[in-house]
Amino acid sequence: MNRIHNAVQELGTEGWHMPWSGSNGGACVEVRKLPDGRFAVRQSTDPEGPALIFTQVELDVFTQGWEAGQASLLAS
Repeated sequence: MNRIHNAVQELGTEGWHMPWSGSNGGACVEVRKLPDGRFAVRQSTDPEGPALIFTQVELDVFTQGWEAGQASLLAS
């Protein structure tokens, strides 16, 4: 398993996208698809901080849970 210690050093600065925009003044997450098909997710206000790495299946399950209201603690 690859360990990601620092989003900038390991993942670079190119290819990051904000998958949605909100009214929170730009404090959002950024997502980047990695060459091996996984997805890196990081805090946009801390681009040199850590990134979470998800497989497509893991990201799908997270998204489905969010849409089903199972992540309400994260939204508050």
